[in-house]
Amino acid sequence: MSRIIKSLLLLVSLVAAGNARAQSTASSEGLNPGDQVRILVWGQNAVQAGFSGDFMVAPNGTLVHPLYRDVQVTGIPLAAVEDRVRTFLTRYLTNPQFVVMPLLKVIVSGEVRTPNVLSVPSETTIAQAVVLAGGPTSNANTQHVKLLRDRQEIPIDLSRADSQAATLQVRSGDQILVPSKSNAFRDYIGPITSTIAAIAAITSIILR
Repeated sequence: MSRIIKSLLLLVSLVAAGNARAQSTASSEGLNPGDQVRILVWGQNAVQAGFSGDFMVAPNGTLVHPLYRDVQVTGIPLAAVEDRVRTFLTRYLTNPQFVVMPLLKVIVSGEVRTPNVLSVPSETTIAQAVVLAGGPTSNANTQHVKLLRDRQEIPIDLSRADSQAATLQVRSGDQILVPSKSNAFRDYIGPITSTIAAIAAITSIILR
């Protein structure tokens, strides 16, 4: 139990250390199909209410919405998505007041409590994504976390407070794998014992 608490406390410190820096260095990477865009338009009338919600990015790069389907959100920096939405809303609203939050699709798997496909803000760091997946289990090897990005494998050490996990932000399509701790009996002795037993069984059959 103490190891679990220690791991969670370390992750909390990583998150706290990276929050300010993460918010000031928004990712320049763009959206991909399967991501989402959260749009909140201020106002009480039906028109404004109809423009608010979480909208999926369609395969053609627009938003899944009867009207937003004219807004192309892929192939541009995240910062430009707000400008596209503003240009669109001015067709229907005078001086629209709104907030746009891109939500990136990220997969967190392995030794975390709730492995899942997450939709997270672009400012989310690797450490924060692991926390959102419930944090590491007691069997997690937090020193050798793997970040799969753009067909590359990036090693991440979540066991250190100065790890890049505190500031490295997620990108659309990232896969974060938290591996298990090495278990000598399970990984080596167990298979060898099974092999010896199998050989002995075969030998006994031959000798009969």
